[in-house]
Amino acid sequence: MANVNVRVPDELAARFDAWAGAHGGRSPALRHLMDTASAGLYATPHGEPLGPRPVKLTVRLRSDDVRGLGAAAAEIGLTPNAWAAALVRRRLAGAPTFDRAGALALLAIQVELRRIGVNVNQIARALNTAVMEGRILELQLDTVDDLRRELRAHVLALAEAVRGNLAYWEAEG
Repeated sequence: MANVNVRVPDELAARFDAWAGAHGGRSPALRHLMDTASAGLYATPHGEPLGPRPVKLTVRLRSDDVRGLGAAAAEIGLTPNAWAAALVRRRLAGAPTFDRAGALALLAIQVELRRIGVNVNQIARALNTAVMEGRILELQLDTVDDLRRELRAHVLALAEAVRGNLAYWEAEG
């Protein structure tokens, strides 16, 4: 018979023991939960099946390499494991990796630029359908064109940030 060991926080163990006491104790309750889950009768809280666990990779490094890894990871706000995984992901899939704050900031910038772009297009459309005489319309259309150029520059800066991130992770072959 297999022996299964699980490390859980003390508080969780106490809550489980309190529940398991009414279900025959810790071992019988765990066996019942395992049997139910493996029979496909248990759904996750959101009704979605659990995905496969990521594969764990163990790497042995010299102490000076570990210090360098720690420093490089801390410099961009990642754990050493996340930094190493990002390097592998970049090399194999060409995918960028940002720390959580950077990823959220880029997403917020992208959303705002999209909203501004929609507004500028609405303004341009309104100006194109407006009946205005002479120089006033030309000045307003020039202003809209200036806004479009500025937006395009911000979008290019955003793309440059992603390219810079990819360059950071570029591994020399």
